[in-house]
Amino acid sequence: MAEARDRIGLRGLRVRGFHGVLPEERRDGQDFVVDVVLHLDLAPAGESDDLTQTVHYGELAERLAAVVAGDPVDLLEALATRLAAACLEDVRVSRVEVTVHKPQAPIPVSFDDVCVTLVRP
Repeated sequence: MAEARDRIGLRGLRVRGFHGVLPEERRDGQDFVVDVVLHLDLAPAGESDDLTQTVHYGELAERLAAVVAGDPVDLLEALATRLAAACLEDVRVSRVEVTVHKPQAPIPVSFDDVCVTLVRP
């Protein structure tokens, strides 16, 4: 499949999750922020004005929120991999960029954000 030039972005999806290696992260949870960019051909949707010809970003947000709120993992890398897989379930998506932010990470010095970004496939 040729690389799609068109994109759909969803940024700043904030969901409570229980991910991390420390016991208090698993017990207390914290907010995670997710950004995704889907690469796909949007011409069919643009020409038809038909929602079924594109990715419904409201449904996508709900799927991604369920992943973040679901089974815990130790690493942001593992969470990002799960989120990418959820995005790629739609066969129209040729590539996805996922960034998972952990702004409340237990780091003992002042910081604004920590995040992991991956691109699949």
